[in-house]
Amino acid sequence: MPARTNPPAEALSVSIPKIFDQAQNTTANHQKNIVALHKIHLDAAAFTESVHNGKAIKLTGERNFEDAFIDMVCRVLVIKKGVSQAERIVKFIGTYTKYLNEKAAETKKEDEAEDDDDDDTTASRFVARLLKFLVNGFVAKDKVVRYRSVRILAEMVAHLGEIDEDVYMMLRAALIERVHDKETNVRVQAVVALSKLCGSEDASDVNDDEPTAIDVLLDTLACDPAAEVRRAALLNIPLAPHTLPAMLARTRDTDTVMRKLTFSQVLENNCLSADHASIGAAHPRVLSIAQRELIIRNGLGDREPAVRAAAGSLLGTWVDVARGPTKAEDDDHAIRKDVIALLKLLDLHESTIAEDALLSIFATRVDIFEHLEFKEDYWRELTPERTFLARIFVEHCIATKDDAKLDASLPVVTHLAFQIQNAYNAYLDDTDAAAAREHNVSEEQLAQEEDARLDQEFIIGELLRLAVSLDYADEMGRRKMFKLVRDMISQEVLPESLVSRCLDILRTLSPNERDLIRVVVEVVHELRDRDTTDEEAEVEKEATETATAFGEIPSAGPSSTQEGLRKPPKEAKPLSPEEQVRADTLDLRCLSLCIGMLERVNGTFEENSTLEGILGELIIPSVKRKELALREKGLVCLGLCCLIAQRMALNSFQLFLSQIQAAPEVLKIRVLQIVFDILMVHDGDFLGRGNAGGERIVEFLLHILSVEDADKVQALMCVGLAKLVLSGIVSDDRVLKSLVVAYLSPDTADNQELRQCLSYFFPVFCCSSSVNQRQMMQITMPLFEQLAGATRELEDDQEMVSPAQIIGMFVDWTDPQKAFDVQGQKIDNSVHVDLAADIMKALFKDGMEKEDKKVLCQVLGRLHLPDTADDDKIRTIKLLIHNLGTRRPLRDTAAKNALAKFDASLSKKYADKLADFNEEEYRQLAALKDLFEFLDDIIPIDEDEEIELPKTRARKRRSRSMTTDTVTSGAEEGSPATSAASSSKPRSKGKGKQPKRRRVSGSDDDSDDHAPDNHATPAPTRVLPKRAASVKKPAAQPIIISDDDDEDEEHEDNPTETTPVPSSRKRDPNQRQTGGKTTEDHLAGNTTFDSIMDSGDEDEEGEVDDILAED
Repeated sequence: MPARTNPPAEALSVSIPKIFDQAQNTTANHQKNIVALHKIHLDAAAFTESVHNGKAIKLTGERNFEDAFIDMVCRVLVIKKGVSQAERIVKFIGTYTKYLNEKAAETKKEDEAEDDDDDDTTASRFVARLLKFLVNGFVAKDKVVRYRSVRILAEMVAHLGEIDEDVYMMLRAALIERVHDKETNVRVQAVVALSKLCGSEDASDVNDDEPTAIDVLLDTLACDPAAEVRRAALLNIPLAPHTLPAMLARTRDTDTVMRKLTFSQVLENNCLSADHASIGAAHPRVLSIAQRELIIRNGLGDREPAVRAAAGSLLGTWVDVARGPTKAEDDDHAIRKDVIALLKLLDLHESTIAEDALLSIFATRVDIFEHLEFKEDYWRELTPERTFLARIFVEHCIATKDDAKLDASLPVVTHLAFQIQNAYNAYLDDTDAAAAREHNVSEEQLAQEEDARLDQEFIIGELLRLAVSLDYADEMGRRKMFKLVRDMISQEVLPESLVSRCLDILRTLSPNERDLIRVVVEVVHELRDRDTTDEEAEVEKEATETATAFGEIPSAGPSSTQEGLRKPPKEAKPLSPEEQVRADTLDLRCLSLCIGMLERVNGTFEENSTLEGILGELIIPSVKRKELALREKGLVCLGLCCLIAQRMALNSFQLFLSQIQAAPEVLKIRVLQIVFDILMVHDGDFLGRGNAGGERIVEFLLHILSVEDADKVQALMCVGLAKLVLSGIVSDDRVLKSLVVAYLSPDTADNQELRQCLSYFFPVFCCSSSVNQRQMMQITMPLFEQLAGATRELEDDQEMVSPAQIIGMFVDWTDPQKAFDVQGQKIDNSVHVDLAADIMKALFKDGMEKEDKKVLCQVLGRLHLPDTADDDKIRTIKLLIHNLGTRRPLRDTAAKNALAKFDASLSKKYADKLADFNEEEYRQLAALKDLFEFLDDIIPIDEDEEIELPKTRARKRRSRSMTTDTVTSGAEEGSPATSAASSSKPRSKGKGKQPKRRRVSGSDDDSDDHAPDNHATPAPTRVLPKRAASVKKPAAQPIIISDDDDEDEEHEDNPTETTPVPSSRKRDPNQRQTGGKTTEDHLAGNTTFDSIMDSGDEDEEGEVDDILAED
């Protein structure tokens, strides 16, 4: 049958628009219109024309249909986003493409029997032409056309069927290009389309230097600035092992919706497969322990309640699927088994992640909490997961005051005591057995035994923590538990991790702190006296060995303890190396007991005289020891004693400061923690008003911060100083400056602990009080000038925030609109007004860089000017603006425009105050006398007179560090005790680089006085007044602060003990090995405590003995 050759073009131009007109009104008729459109398409495809004398056929009908269809599409491309009719047409086009390809696939399947291998069909030709047309719209100038083109393609791409390789590569390249489009809506649709296309991509077909589609999508997910684009990537990228880490990283996304969708849509919906017959790609068993903990920590620790709720819902789903998609049984214990199965997937030993997860499950899944029961059979077979679940359940009942559930779940005291005793005896037996066969087992077996030992320790620890929550109204149970716990801490083999658990129980069972101290002191003496000599130990063992079962009371009574106390140490024989190691081990155990005891004591040292014995016999000797472990624990014990003994703190404070000299990093961290704790507890005795030593303590701490290398020590110093400043104990401007410099220094960029602490501290400190905001305002300009200079002296491998960001932070911190309303304190709304005056005065300085002046002018518009302000302050700003234009006119156009805008805003807002502005009248006001003295000292310059600034780019100029400025001149020019662009810490990048110190250029405040001598002005039209020649400043000299004549005489006897200026440049690499001489010398002069920190061992022992004698 010959093909029809006259296609009804007129009929197509009528029928196709009619179908599109119906489709744009509602989606209900889409299916009917799709069938009708397909019939028209097939009828049109039947019309052909013969060409080349019948040798070929021209598909005229198809061409006409495609032209009419594309004409309808063109009418949609120019319609903006949000029009519902256009969205229905887009959906109609996608649905028709799907229907067309499905019908083509059915036809091809029917023709397989005829061995027809021709892939060129009506559907493929239509899709290819439509795709090429849409791809042309990808590069249109109109953003609406680009959006609609990509939007239609995203709707079609999932139903394209089979397309040519050339069309596929063209489509892939076009979509990758649109992923980087400047319009957010276009990028969203490009991501959707590319994510559907990447499933069919073969990595082997991609060139080596070309990224794959999935790589482009993952990069977009992590780096695109628009949250909508990242959201589209998150919801459309297929979840797989290689894409999961990038998706988990979105749990810390800046967008709240992104974080929520990560938990609810990506993780929760993919726990099981689509048919719920198998585990999914996000099932907790598929994830690693680190990934599970990351999800729980980020989800439950999120600041938004919606995200925390989504994470809680995910954990509830994890409980349901922990044992797999199907449950083997459905009994009363099924829920408990589900929870235990989830706990087996978490690490119970190292962190509190599992505890947080379980508490969240109890709070969000009340059905799980209500069905948990802990009957007698539950305690027969204890595992880490079972004991952990019981302990958390009991603590949750106590927190929610659910007494009914608590009474039904808590075991009897006596029963739990026997459970603890049996578990501990089993632990001892296994330890002895493992020690006996240690040399006859493989490494794998040793690892298994070590894991089993850790599990036993964990079980005992959880039982002990559970015992703290028991009701000890039963006297027999209380006695049994007391005997058991006292017996456990009396044994050397008790693991260190269980000591604090036992002390918690003793604290609960003891009627008061004095009884707790007495019990612990008795145990300490028993442990130490038990090993006095081998012979005495053997005799004592034979004499007192009356009980063989663990858990009975030791027979050593008070008399034997007192005998041990009276024995003079001189009778002890010299110990062999093995005996010395054993003695040191016992001393470490005793110190651990003392630390745990002192942490639980709130009374004063004088109320507990029993502590004096262990102070002299154990703690002080441990401080004198050379072994780091003993010395560290001894210092911690002494520090805890100082917290409850004011007189001891005053006598021992110098000793703690001395340990900071040349101490290892671990010890230095502990000592600094002790120092800051003492300053926080006894603040009035050290840093109170009128205390002469307070300023020297602050100066010493600032010096340590300026010379310290270790990141952890720097972070600890900033945390301690921030606490002192935030609590109001320290109000020295130097401390605040040092913290700002440490925060902005390029050398602390990798110190995340320090940066995180200070990024929280500054907003809280400034917004908590208007007084704090004014203090920050007063140091703003001096710090800005120095920090801005530091940004121009950075090394190649250093980075620092720009001057615009620096001044922006100061403006934000001092914004009075963000200040909290403190009771009894009025909000100071004039802080920014005063800051504006300081900024204007800074603009008069000749030595300030043009870029810095531009930044300052631009930030003026961000200042908050209150509706009511002091008249003199407003006049001051106006006078400064007026005189700046006549005496020091700005050269930068942007700066002049910003200043003019601020001037106009000021004049408009305070028009009543500035009416009849007259400088001569203002000169008569006494309140503005200082201002006019400042202005009169400034010599006007002509418009064409250029000021030559010293060139600093040719070579790096070594400027004075802020450390030097502070130590030598105290509060002079407000220089802090640390510097910003250099550090004493050597950088790890590169070889052979010298250590750098944080350095900030000192602001040249005297530049106005000295600059005219160096200025060469071409043919001045007026004669400048003669000025004195510049005189070089004398070198910074150490300041000797004498409190009285006795100190003067002491320094005459020791002429070498002066306060040297800390070097801001290279430091001797052997300095730390020489006992920290710089810091020691810094403290030895009159600027610090007398005789602080002799690093010699003999002097140190003598000082410790003096402390003991005074106490």
